[in-house]
Amino acid sequence: MNKIQYAVLYTSFLLIANVLSANETKFGELNNLKFGDMKKMILSNNFFSAPNNVFFDQDGNEITLQQFQGRVTLVNFWATWCAPCREEMPSLETLSNQLGSDSFQILTIATMRSSSEAIDNFFNENNIVNLPKFRDPKGQLARASGVAALPLTILLDKNGYEIGRLIGDADWSKSATIDFIKKAVEIDAAK
Repeated sequence: MNKIQYAVLYTSFLLIANVLSANETKFGELNNLKFGDMKKMILSNNFFSAPNNVFFDQDGNEITLQQFQGRVTLVNFWATWCAPCREEMPSLETLSNQLGSDSFQILTIATMRSSSEAIDNFFNENNIVNLPKFRDPKGQLARASGVAALPLTILLDKNGYEIGRLIGDADWSKSATIDFIKKAVEIDAAK
């Protein structure tokens, strides 16, 4: 490589580093609120947008995550056969009841072998009435989102960029968790 190629490469790295650094600082103060289950939240550089893969609503209509932009969105990938997923779902309902608004929403997406009937039965058995019943029957959205194990929850900003992800289950009804989500919504509204 000659000096010009090195200079171009170095400048490119600096530009990328500056973008990543700026994105990290947008939600960087969330690190101060990582208590309880939020210690498991891995904050992103906020550089990657949500994939555009199709998933389905309860009526079988095709939708994408881009249709939910405009609010901070907590996307929870789960399955009816996943014990930790089933355990955390009622706390997601509590979080939705407390914070669901024009600035925050929760999407629950059953992936792989979770039939509509099994989802309906689970929601009925657990008195879950305010969470959506989305399905990703072939796991295409889950794979494109980097889901390797369930449950996995991704927090997206209002523009569809990843704020962070939590691998495993969490109690979403705890005050520390609610404070974390409130702060994410506050930061997103300010930017």
